Amino acid sequence: MKICRYAVLAGFLMANAFIGVQAHDRPNCAEQRRPAIEFVEIQSEKLAFDPAVPGGVVSQGPLTVKAKLSIPAKRHCRGGLPAVVILHGSAGIDSRGDFYTGELLEAGIATLEIDMWEARGVTSPANRPLLPILTYPDAFAALAFLSEQEGIDPERIGVMGFSWGAIMTLASATEQVTQHYGDGRRFKAHVANYPLCYGYNNPRLPYFSFGSQNGNPLTGAPVMIQIGELDGYDESAAPCHALKAVLPADEQALVDVVSYPNATHAWDRLMVPIAITDNFAHLGRGGTVEMIPEVEQAYSARQKTVRFFRRQL
Repeated sequence: MKICRYAVLAGFLMANAFIGVQAHDRPNCAEQRRPAIEFVEIQSEKLAFDPAVPGGVVSQGPLTVKAKLSIPAKRHCRGGLPAVVILHGSAGIDSRGDFYTGELLEAGIATLEIDMWEARGVTSPANRPLLPILTYPDAFAALAFLSEQEGIDPERIGVMGFSWGAIMTLASATEQVTQHYGDGRRFKAHVANYPLCYGYNNPRLPYFSFGSQNGNPLTGAPVMIQIGELDGYDESAAPCHALKAVLPADEQALVDVVSYPNATHAWDRLMVPIAITDNFAHLGRGGTVEMIPEVEQAYSARQKTVRFFRRQL
């Protein structure tokens, strides 16, 4: 009888040891003491304008873009982790990326924040590329990189961007851009913080079509636009609401516009206030844009962002 009991116990211990080895071998199962951070390089494509070429955009060859990959400490064994690509604004990488990354990691979502400016030698907004279309390949290169990472679920990757990066984020929610630059890959959800809504479907600005009514239907992935009511580019939340209103009903259902009272452009940039001059400011008239942090609004926007991605990824 004792021999039988020992045999059962031994079998139980062996089975659990086998299960433990399996869990250990799966990279997203183990819980670490802190998030894992790795600095990586991804392969993108450098674009430039050439008016002699149909479409005006030509490739200048490969481009190596540096990025920070952050993996949450809490990992689960049921499939791969969701992830979010983070796209900076004209000022380059600043506090906003880490501000959102910290909370996304707590929610069990990995992030990949890419540096589009270092790769192109951009030192300030004054010498950034002429239009965001020239950096579209970077977003999809980041998507491809994440899709190939062990422990990341390639079907659960979202994207969020600020200002310049938000324009890229909205573009990546359209069929034309996805088919041209995505190589069959699509983002599952999009968060665009202050994306210059007035510029979309504006005849004065090329490469800004958004929606079926302008020949560039949405991919079907959900989109959240966050905009300050004192934004120095759109001058209010009205252009973002108008952008949604002109979409066909089925595409309107995909887009949520969240506005923040008393919030300027980049209100979630929790750094000292600054003012910049930009030709795209004030509905395209140009001028000065204030960036004044609003702490409570910033935390509210971050909460809504994390909730959105937890629900959609």
